[in-house]
Amino acid sequence: MKQQSITDLPPSPGDERHTRMVKYAIAMTVRVICIVLMLFLQGWWLVLPAIGAIVLPYFAVILASVGSPTKSVANRPGGVVALPGSRAPRDFGGRPE
Repeated sequence: MKQQSITDLPPSPGDERHTRMVKYAIAMTVRVICIVLMLFLQGWWLVLPAIGAIVLPYFAVILASVGSPTKSVANRPGGVVALPGSRAPRDFGGRPE
């Protein structure tokens, strides 16, 4: 079995959520800039920020919903070894002790 390194572990849920929130906030900031630009532009130039303001929320939600790619899955230990002198765990399957 390959020894697992701490760098192989996926980011914690809190870190992943923070990263997604930052990406979403940046996308929404760009959308607000597009809306403000629509107030000052005329003619065909008005179409570009309008498309950005309309389409950007869809892509921002998609971007925020996608988690980070997982490098590998954390491996579970192969077995639990009982320490000498410790009791065996109780079996609640209906067998008498």
